[in-house]
Amino acid sequence: MTDELIHDDDGGLPRLIAIMRALRDPASGCPWDIEQDFATIAPYTIEEAYEVADAIQRADWSDLTGELGDLLLQVIFHAQIAQDRGLFDFDDVANGIAAKMVARHPHVFGSESRKKSAAQQTRDWEAIKAAERASRTQTGALDGVALGLPALLRATKLQKRAARVGFDWPDMTGVLDKVAEEMAELTEAHASGNTDHTEEEFGDLLFVMANVARRMDIDPEAALRCANAKFTRRFERIEALLAEDGKTPENSDLAEMDTLWNRAKAEEKGQEN
Repeated sequence: MTDELIHDDDGGLPRLIAIMRALRDPASGCPWDIEQDFATIAPYTIEEAYEVADAIQRADWSDLTGELGDLLLQVIFHAQIAQDRGLFDFDDVANGIAAKMVARHPHVFGSESRKKSAAQQTRDWEAIKAAERASRTQTGALDGVALGLPALLRATKLQKRAARVGFDWPDMTGVLDKVAEEMAELTEAHASGNTDHTEEEFGDLLFVMANVARRMDIDPEAALRCANAKFTRRFERIEALLAEDGKTPENSDLAEMDTLWNRAKAEEKGQEN
C-alpha cells in the first residue's frame, strides 16, 4: 500500500508524508536524508520561506506553487525527524496549529460576535497570545520573540512588544530625532577608527530605523527586498547599456556608470507615468 501511495500522482499530503518516511528509513532510505537533524535542516527551512516571499513579490503564481511545496516539505521533514526520535509526529503538528487557530478565533469558531473592527480583533489576538505565553511561564514582555528570526524582523517584533507596555516615543518626532542622534554617533565612531564601536553604532542605527518602519506601518523586510530588487534592475540596465558599446563595468568608470544609473532611473520613472 505504501509503494502504491508513493507513486500515486493524486496522493496529496499522505503521499508526501509516506515519501519522507521512506527517505528516512534507516535500512532502505537515502543516506543524506537519514543523517539530517533539526539543526541541519533549519537553514533550508528559512531559505524556503524566503523563496515563497520572493515568488509572491514577483507575482509568479506558478513558481509559488512549487515554493509552497518546498516549504511544506520542510515541515514534513522536521515532523519525521521528531517522529523518529519519539517526540511527536505530523498529526501532532497539524492538530496543534488547528487547536490554536480555533482558540484564537472565538469570533468565528466560538460565541463571540464577529462585529468587531480589524483593530479590535488584533488587540484580542494579542491578548490571547499573551495568555498563552503566561501559561508557558513566559512573563516578560519580550519573552517568546524567537532568537532565530532575521535580525531586522526581530527588531521590529521586540519594539512592538515594548510599545504594547508603554515603552515607546509618544510621537514620530522622537523617533526621527533618535535617527539623527544615532547617525551622528555612527559618523563619530567611524571617524575614531574603532571597528567594534562603529559596528555597535551601525546596529543602533538599524534598530531605530526598524522603529521608524513600525511607526510608519512599513514592513522593513519587504521594503528592503523592494530596494534590493530596484538596485538589481537598475544595475542590470547599466550592464546592458555598457554592453551596447562593447563594454563591461570592469572597463567602465564610476562617472560613466553613475550617468547610466541616472538614465535607468529616468527610464523607470518614465514607464511609471
